[in-house]
Amino acid sequence: MEGYIKLPIVYMRGGTSKGAYINVKDLPVDKSLRDAYILSLYGSPDKRQIDGIGGADPLTSKVALVGISTEEGIDVDYTFGYVGIDKAVVDYEGNCGNMSAAVGIFAIMQGMVNPVEPITKVIINNTNTNKIIEAHIPVKNGEPLCVGDVSIDGVPGSSAEIILYFLNPAGSKTGKLLPTGNVRDKIALSTGQELEISCVDAATPGVFVKAEDLGYLGTELPADIEDDSNHLLDILEEIRVAGALLMGLADNKERVSEAVPKVCLVGKANTYTALNDIVIEKDKIDIVARTKALSVIHKAYAVTGGICTATASLIPGTVVYDVVSSRAKENHTVILGHPGGTFSFSIDLIDNNGKLELCKAGVVRTARPIMEGVAYVAQKA
Repeated sequence: MEGYIKLPIVYMRGGTSKGAYINVKDLPVDKSLRDAYILSLYGSPDKRQIDGIGGADPLTSKVALVGISTEEGIDVDYTFGYVGIDKAVVDYEGNCGNMSAAVGIFAIMQGMVNPVEPITKVIINNTNTNKIIEAHIPVKNGEPLCVGDVSIDGVPGSSAEIILYFLNPAGSKTGKLLPTGNVRDKIALSTGQELEISCVDAATPGVFVKAEDLGYLGTELPADIEDDSNHLLDILEEIRVAGALLMGLADNKERVSEAVPKVCLVGKANTYTALNDIVIEKDKIDIVARTKALSVIHKAYAVTGGICTATASLIPGTVVYDVVSSRAKENHTVILGHPGGTFSFSIDLIDNNGKLELCKAGVVRTARPIMEGVAYVAQKA
């Protein structure tokens, strides 16, 4: 078709996100041309993304680029990108743990990894963070198994269990678990209000603030926060940017990525009604948390953001440690209450002679392919 090229893709759901998974061999080497193809594929920039596959939501405007790794002991290299909705940009600053859940399936489907029954272990190098993810993918009859009885909040129905282990995830972007060297820092908002925040880098950098310090519980739903007359969404963005500068992720406000760091509003476990009208009982969770996904509140919770939140909750002195349950502190399993339900994280955090070491973080996800074929993208976007 004149003016367009055919781009092979597999459209997949990974956790509570979805997007195109593309073999890097099918994309141009030139990064600007590659991104132009991706923007055309998603129909960006346009707030409706009407001319592409984007769903006009940060959770469905994501892309995964996967290729065979040349590194010994690594199966595939995986690069995640947030595709701008109303901006012509693909942001590669951080990883998405939900999209990571489908990388192993894609690798097996593409012949990058030989399937082994009943579980195929896929070793993934995430190029955004230079961190390793060990994905355990169920396999049957030589193909990834996607049907099963495991349910995750934010996704209807059930699927096969995928276990992701994020190995040595501390310092994903900054090189340090505590990028500022402190368990908490003080910032001043433009209103003059002073706040205590904690900056932690585990799987992704996160900036944490207690909901009660802003006059909230942390159980608010996205619509409540986004329509808030007190401009909570703007305040959270101001906190996020301040944290980014403290962590050295940018040298001025204008250069702070829209995707990294995450900003997280945390509070003590409280009973609330999730988006699916299910009541989340406070004794079933260890903490409540809300986070931004680009310019809106996440309808569920990011995997990497969840790992960072769970890790921060186990570091004595952080603002997150103040609100997490004693149960989580004892067993190092943190059940987080988010707008879509709950999310459980197993955190292997040890004290090595006074120095905290984050060995690995485990999380259960599900994923499946939705459609495989070719997409038509503008040859000159």
